[in-house]
Amino acid sequence: MTDDPVVLRPPVPIGPAVVALGGGHGLAASLAALRRLTDHLTAVVTVADNGGSSGRIREQYDLLPPGDLRMALAALCGDDDWGQTWARVLQHRFDGDGDLSGHALGNLLIAAVWQRLDDPVGGLDLVAALLRSHGRVLPMSQQPLSLRALVTDEHADRPREVVGQVQVATTPGTVVDVSLVPPHPAACSDAVKAVDEADVVVLGPGSWFSSVIPHLLVPELADALQRTRAARVVLLNLRSATAETERYAPDDLLAVLGRYAPGLRVDVVLADPASVPDRVALTDAADSLGAELVLARLASDDAPDQHDPHRLTSALAALGGRGRMPSWR
Repeated sequence: MTDDPVVLRPPVPIGPAVVALGGGHGLAASLAALRRLTDHLTAVVTVADNGGSSGRIREQYDLLPPGDLRMALAALCGDDDWGQTWARVLQHRFDGDGDLSGHALGNLLIAAVWQRLDDPVGGLDLVAALLRSHGRVLPMSQQPLSLRALVTDEHADRPREVVGQVQVATTPGTVVDVSLVPPHPAACSDAVKAVDEADVVVLGPGSWFSSVIPHLLVPELADALQRTRAARVVLLNLRSATAETERYAPDDLLAVLGRYAPGLRVDVVLADPASVPDRVALTDAADSLGAELVLARLASDDAPDQHDPHRLTSALAALGGRGRMPSWR
Protein backbone atom coordinates (compact mmCIF):
# COMPACT_ATOMS: atom_id res chain seq x y z
CA MET A 1 0.00 0.00 0.00
CA THR A 2 1.42 3.38 -1.01
CA ASP A 3 0.99 6.84 0.47
CA ASP A 4 -1.22 9.34 -1.32
CA PRO A 5 0.75 11.19 -4.02
CA VAL A 6 2.33 14.44 -2.94
CA VAL A 7 1.78 17.23 -5.44
CA LEU A 8 4.29 20.07 -5.26
CA ARG A 9 4.15 23.00 -7.65
CA PRO A 10 7.07 25.41 -8.06
CA PRO A 11 6.55 29.19 -8.02
CA VAL A 12 5.39 30.86 -11.21
CA PRO A 13 8.50 30.72 -13.45
CA ILE A 14 10.15 33.68 -15.14
CA GLY A 15 11.27 33.69 -18.77
CA PRO A 16 10.15 31.86 -21.91
CA ALA A 17 8.94 28.27 -21.62
CA VAL A 18 11.80 26.04 -22.78
CA VAL A 19 11.76 22.26 -23.23
CA ALA A 20 15.07 20.39 -23.63
CA LEU A 21 14.97 16.80 -24.84
CA GLY A 22 17.73 14.21 -24.63
CA GLY A 23 19.57 12.16 -22.07
CA GLY A 24 22.84 11.66 -20.27
CA HIS A 25 25.72 14.13 -20.34
CA GLY A 26 24.47 15.91 -23.47
CA LEU A 27 21.16 16.89 -21.93
CA ALA A 28 22.90 17.87 -18.69
CA ALA A 29 25.12 20.27 -20.67
CA SER A 30 22.19 22.02 -22.32
CA LEU A 31 20.26 22.23 -19.04
CA ALA A 32 23.24 23.75 -17.19
CA ALA A 33 23.21 26.56 -19.76
CA LEU A 34 19.46 26.98 -20.18
CA ARG A 35 18.77 27.28 -16.44
CA ARG A 36 20.80 30.50 -16.47
CA LEU A 37 18.46 31.97 -19.08
CA THR A 38 14.99 30.99 -17.89
CA ASP A 39 13.21 29.58 -14.86
CA HIS A 40 10.50 28.08 -17.07
CA LEU A 41 12.49 24.99 -18.03
CA THR A 42 11.43 21.38 -18.55
CA ALA A 43 13.72 18.45 -19.30
CA VAL A 44 12.20 15.49 -21.15
CA VAL A 45 14.47 12.50 -20.65
CA THR A 46 14.92 9.14 -22.36
CA VAL A 47 14.07 6.06 -20.28
CA ALA A 48 15.87 3.23 -22.09
CA ASP A 49 19.07 3.01 -20.02
CA ASN A 50 19.92 -0.57 -19.09
CA GLY A 51 23.43 -0.25 -17.70
CA GLY A 52 25.14 0.27 -14.36
CA SER A 53 23.18 1.42 -11.34
CA SER A 54 20.12 2.29 -13.42
CA GLY A 55 20.04 -1.13 -15.03
CA ARG A 56 20.27 -2.87 -11.66
CA ILE A 57 17.42 -0.79 -10.19
CA ARG A 58 15.31 -1.28 -13.31
CA GLU A 59 15.78 -5.05 -13.26
CA GLN A 60 15.32 -5.54 -9.53
CA TYR A 61 12.36 -3.24 -8.91
CA ASP A 62 10.71 -2.87 -12.36
CA LEU A 63 11.10 0.92 -12.22
CA LEU A 64 12.12 3.48 -14.80
CA PRO A 65 15.91 3.73 -15.06
CA PRO A 66 16.69 6.78 -12.88
CA GLY A 67 20.22 7.63 -14.05
CA ASP A 68 19.55 10.11 -16.86
CA LEU A 69 16.74 11.66 -14.81
CA ARG A 70 19.17 12.09 -11.90
CA MET A 71 21.73 13.77 -14.13
CA ALA A 72 19.09 16.20 -15.39
CA LEU A 73 18.05 17.04 -11.83
CA ALA A 74 21.68 17.63 -10.83
CA ALA A 75 22.19 19.92 -13.83
CA LEU A 76 19.18 21.98 -12.76
CA CYS A 77 20.58 22.60 -9.26
CA GLY A 78 21.50 26.20 -8.59
CA ASP A 79 24.96 27.71 -8.31
CA ASP A 80 24.49 28.54 -4.61
CA ASP A 81 25.80 26.36 -1.78
CA TRP A 82 22.48 24.50 -1.46
CA GLY A 83 22.30 23.67 -5.14
CA GLN A 84 25.92 22.62 -5.56
CA THR A 85 25.89 20.56 -2.38
CA TRP A 86 22.81 18.66 -3.53
CA ALA A 87 24.23 18.23 -7.03
CA ARG A 88 27.28 16.52 -5.52
CA VAL A 89 25.09 14.40 -3.21
CA LEU A 90 22.95 13.22 -6.12
CA GLN A 91 26.00 12.32 -8.19
CA HIS A 92 27.85 10.56 -5.34
CA ARG A 93 28.60 6.97 -6.29
CA PHE A 94 29.36 4.26 -3.71
CA ASP A 95 32.63 2.38 -4.06
CA GLY A 96 33.79 -0.86 -2.49
CA ASP A 97 32.57 -4.42 -3.03
CA GLY A 98 29.24 -4.38 -1.20
CA ASP A 99 25.68 -4.37 -2.50
CA LEU A 100 25.73 -0.57 -2.85
CA SER A 101 28.92 -0.55 -4.89
CA GLY A 102 28.43 1.36 -8.14
CA HIS A 103 25.07 2.82 -7.19
CA ALA A 104 24.61 6.59 -7.45
CA LEU A 105 22.97 7.98 -4.34
CA GLY A 106 20.55 10.04 -6.44
CA ASN A 107 19.36 6.89 -8.21
CA LEU A 108 18.51 5.29 -4.86
CA LEU A 109 16.76 8.44 -3.66
CA ILE A 110 14.60 8.64 -6.79
CA ALA A 111 13.79 4.92 -6.65
CA ALA A 112 12.79 5.18 -2.97
CA VAL A 113 10.49 8.14 -3.64
CA TRP A 114 8.90 6.29 -6.57
CA GLN A 115 8.22 3.27 -4.38
CA ARG A 116 6.62 5.46 -1.72
CA LEU A 117 4.44 7.46 -4.12
CA ASP A 118 3.89 4.97 -6.95
CA ASP A 119 3.94 8.01 -9.24
CA PRO A 120 7.05 8.65 -11.40
CA VAL A 121 6.13 12.23 -12.30
CA GLY A 122 5.05 13.19 -8.78
CA GLY A 123 8.21 11.59 -7.41
CA LEU A 124 10.46 13.59 -9.71
CA ASP A 125 8.61 16.78 -8.77
CA LEU A 126 9.15 15.97 -5.08
CA VAL A 127 12.90 15.45 -5.56
CA ALA A 128 13.10 18.63 -7.66
CA ALA A 129 11.41 20.57 -4.84
CA LEU A 130 13.92 19.20 -2.34
CA LEU A 131 16.78 20.31 -4.58
CA ARG A 132 15.19 23.69 -5.37
CA SER A 133 15.75 22.81 -9.01
CA HIS A 134 15.59 25.50 -11.69
CA GLY A 135 13.04 23.58 -13.72
CA ARG A 136 11.16 20.32 -14.01
CA VAL A 137 12.35 16.85 -15.07
CA LEU A 138 10.00 14.43 -16.84
CA PRO A 139 10.41 11.00 -18.45
CA MET A 140 9.50 10.82 -22.14
CA SER A 141 7.35 7.78 -21.24
CA GLN A 142 6.24 6.34 -17.93
CA GLN A 143 7.13 2.79 -18.96
CA PRO A 144 10.69 1.45 -19.11
CA LEU A 145 11.80 1.07 -22.73
CA SER A 146 14.56 -0.73 -24.57
CA LEU A 147 16.49 0.26 -27.68
CA ARG A 148 16.88 -2.07 -30.64
CA ALA A 149 19.37 -1.12 -33.35
CA LEU A 150 20.79 -2.46 -36.57
CA VAL A 151 24.57 -2.06 -36.68
CA THR A 152 26.81 -2.59 -39.69
CA ASP A 153 30.57 -2.65 -40.23
CA GLU A 154 32.97 -3.54 -43.02
CA HIS A 155 33.52 -7.05 -41.64
CA ALA A 156 29.86 -8.09 -41.70
CA ASP A 157 27.82 -9.19 -44.70
CA ARG A 158 24.63 -7.76 -43.23
CA PRO A 159 23.60 -5.53 -40.32
CA ARG A 160 23.32 -7.27 -36.96
CA GLU A 161 20.68 -6.58 -34.34
CA VAL A 162 21.74 -5.11 -31.02
CA VAL A 163 19.37 -4.67 -28.07
CA GLY A 164 19.91 -2.34 -25.10
CA GLN A 165 21.03 1.28 -24.82
CA VAL A 166 24.48 0.40 -23.51
CA GLN A 167 24.96 -2.13 -26.29
CA VAL A 168 23.80 0.35 -28.95
CA ALA A 169 26.17 3.03 -27.66
CA THR A 170 29.24 0.78 -27.37
CA THR A 171 29.00 -1.83 -30.12
CA PRO A 172 31.68 -1.22 -32.79
CA GLY A 173 30.24 -0.30 -36.15
CA THR A 174 27.70 2.17 -37.47
CA VAL A 175 24.08 2.29 -36.37
CA VAL A 176 21.82 2.37 -39.44
CA ASP A 177 18.42 2.04 -37.75
CA VAL A 178 16.97 2.23 -34.25
CA SER A 179 13.59 1.40 -32.73
CA LEU A 180 11.96 1.13 -29.32
CA VAL A 181 10.78 -1.97 -27.47
CA PRO A 182 7.86 -2.04 -27.04
CA PRO A 183 7.15 -0.03 -30.20
CA HIS A 184 4.90 3.04 -30.16
CA PRO A 185 4.92 3.59 -26.36
CA ALA A 186 2.60 6.07 -24.70
CA ALA A 187 4.19 9.43 -23.98
CA CYS A 188 4.24 11.08 -20.57
CA SER A 189 1.24 13.41 -20.84
CA ASP A 190 3.01 16.19 -18.92
CA ALA A 191 5.89 16.04 -21.42
CA VAL A 192 3.51 16.37 -24.37
CA LYS A 193 1.79 19.32 -22.67
CA ALA A 194 5.14 21.00 -22.02
CA VAL A 195 6.14 20.72 -25.70
CA ASP A 196 2.74 21.99 -26.82
CA GLU A 197 3.05 25.06 -24.59
CA ALA A 198 6.77 25.74 -25.16
CA ASP A 199 8.28 28.90 -26.60
CA VAL A 200 11.56 27.10 -27.40
CA VAL A 201 12.36 23.40 -27.88
CA VAL A 202 15.98 22.21 -27.80
CA LEU A 203 17.10 18.82 -29.18
CA GLY A 204 20.61 17.56 -28.44
CA PRO A 205 23.45 17.30 -27.87
CA GLY A 206 24.04 13.68 -26.95
CA SER A 207 24.37 10.16 -28.28
CA TRP A 208 22.25 10.61 -31.38
CA PHE A 209 20.61 7.20 -31.68
CA SER A 210 20.30 6.47 -27.96
CA SER A 211 19.49 9.90 -26.48
CA VAL A 212 18.08 12.17 -29.20
CA ILE A 213 16.26 10.06 -31.80
CA PRO A 214 14.25 8.00 -29.23
CA HIS A 215 12.02 11.03 -28.55
CA LEU A 216 10.92 10.90 -32.17
CA LEU A 217 9.93 7.23 -31.76
CA VAL A 218 7.25 8.06 -29.17
CA PRO A 219 4.28 8.93 -31.43
CA GLU A 220 2.52 11.46 -29.18
CA LEU A 221 5.78 13.24 -28.42
CA ALA A 222 6.83 13.27 -32.08
CA ASP A 223 3.47 14.75 -33.05
CA ALA A 224 3.82 17.45 -30.38
CA LEU A 225 7.31 18.34 -31.63
CA GLN A 226 5.92 18.84 -35.12
CA ARG A 227 2.81 20.83 -34.21
CA THR A 228 4.22 23.05 -31.45
CA ARG A 229 4.55 26.75 -32.21
CA ALA A 230 7.84 26.82 -30.34
CA ALA A 231 11.09 27.79 -32.01
CA ARG A 232 13.09 24.58 -32.50
CA VAL A 233 16.83 24.50 -31.86
CA VAL A 234 19.12 21.56 -32.64
CA LEU A 235 22.35 21.63 -30.64
CA LEU A 236 25.01 19.49 -32.30
CA ASN A 237 27.72 17.46 -30.62
CA LEU A 238 31.31 18.62 -30.38
CA ARG A 239 32.45 15.20 -31.52
CA SER A 240 31.02 11.74 -32.00
CA ALA A 241 29.62 11.00 -28.56
CA THR A 242 29.88 7.21 -28.83
CA ALA A 243 30.79 4.44 -31.26
CA GLU A 244 27.26 4.48 -32.67
CA THR A 245 27.90 7.62 -34.77
CA GLU A 246 31.68 7.58 -35.09
CA ARG A 247 31.44 7.71 -38.88
CA TYR A 248 28.69 10.32 -39.00
CA ALA A 249 29.57 13.91 -39.92
CA PRO A 250 27.42 16.70 -38.40
CA ASP A 251 25.39 16.99 -41.62
CA ASP A 252 24.75 13.23 -41.45
CA LEU A 253 23.23 13.69 -37.98
CA LEU A 254 20.79 16.26 -39.37
CA ALA A 255 19.91 13.88 -42.20
CA VAL A 256 19.12 11.19 -39.61
CA LEU A 257 16.91 13.66 -37.75
CA GLY A 258 15.00 14.38 -40.95
CA ARG A 259 14.64 10.68 -41.71
CA TYR A 260 12.98 9.89 -38.40
CA ALA A 261 10.86 13.08 -38.34
CA PRO A 262 10.23 14.05 -41.97
CA GLY A 263 7.67 16.68 -40.99
CA LEU A 264 9.86 18.35 -38.36
CA ARG A 265 10.93 21.91 -39.15
CA VAL A 266 13.91 23.40 -37.32
CA ASP A 267 14.67 27.09 -36.80
CA VAL A 268 18.30 27.05 -35.66
CA VAL A 269 21.14 24.53 -35.79
CA LEU A 270 23.84 25.56 -33.29
CA ALA A 271 27.35 24.14 -33.63
CA ASP A 272 30.97 24.84 -32.73
CA PRO A 273 32.97 25.72 -35.87
CA ALA A 274 35.85 23.50 -34.70
CA SER A 275 33.52 20.48 -34.92
CA VAL A 276 32.33 21.24 -38.47
CA PRO A 277 34.61 19.69 -41.11
CA ASP A 278 32.42 20.78 -44.04
CA ARG A 279 30.56 24.05 -43.44
CA VAL A 280 28.87 23.99 -46.85
CA ALA A 281 27.48 20.48 -46.29
CA LEU A 282 26.22 21.39 -42.83
CA THR A 283 24.63 24.61 -44.12
CA ASP A 284 22.82 22.61 -46.82
CA ALA A 285 21.68 20.00 -44.29
CA ALA A 286 20.36 22.71 -41.96
CA ASP A 287 18.60 24.38 -44.87
CA SER A 288 16.87 21.10 -45.74
CA LEU A 289 15.23 21.25 -42.30
CA GLY A 290 14.32 24.93 -42.75
CA ALA A 291 17.00 25.99 -40.26
CA GLU A 292 19.65 28.67 -40.04
CA LEU A 293 23.11 27.42 -39.15
CA VAL A 294 24.67 29.40 -36.31
CA LEU A 295 28.32 28.79 -35.42
CA ALA A 296 29.75 29.80 -32.05
CA ARG A 297 32.62 28.71 -29.87
CA LEU A 298 31.08 26.24 -27.43
CA ALA A 299 33.84 23.86 -26.32
CA SER A 300 35.65 24.01 -23.01
CA ASP A 301 39.34 24.91 -23.18
CA ASP A 302 40.19 22.19 -20.67
CA ALA A 303 37.98 19.51 -22.23
CA PRO A 304 37.38 20.24 -25.92
CA ASP A 305 34.92 17.36 -26.20
CA GLN A 306 32.63 18.99 -23.58
CA HIS A 307 30.46 22.09 -23.84
CA ASP A 308 31.57 25.01 -21.70
CA PRO A 309 28.37 26.00 -19.82
CA HIS A 310 29.13 29.73 -19.91
CA ARG A 311 29.93 29.75 -23.62
CA LEU A 312 26.82 27.71 -24.35
CA THR A 313 24.76 30.10 -22.24
CA SER A 314 26.14 33.07 -24.19
CA ALA A 315 25.49 31.41 -27.54
CA LEU A 316 21.91 30.52 -26.63
CA ALA A 317 21.34 34.01 -25.22
CA ALA A 318 22.52 35.51 -28.51
CA LEU A 319 19.74 33.63 -30.30
CA GLY A 320 17.09 35.56 -28.35
CA GLY A 321 14.94 37.68 -30.65
CA ARG A 322 16.48 36.08 -33.75
CA GLY A 323 13.93 34.83 -36.28
CA ARG A 324 11.18 33.06 -34.34
CA MET A 325 13.27 32.88 -31.16
CA PRO A 326 11.72 34.81 -28.26
CA SER A 327 13.78 37.11 -26.09
CA TRP A 328 14.97 35.42 -22.91
CA ARG A 329 13.61 38.01 -20.47
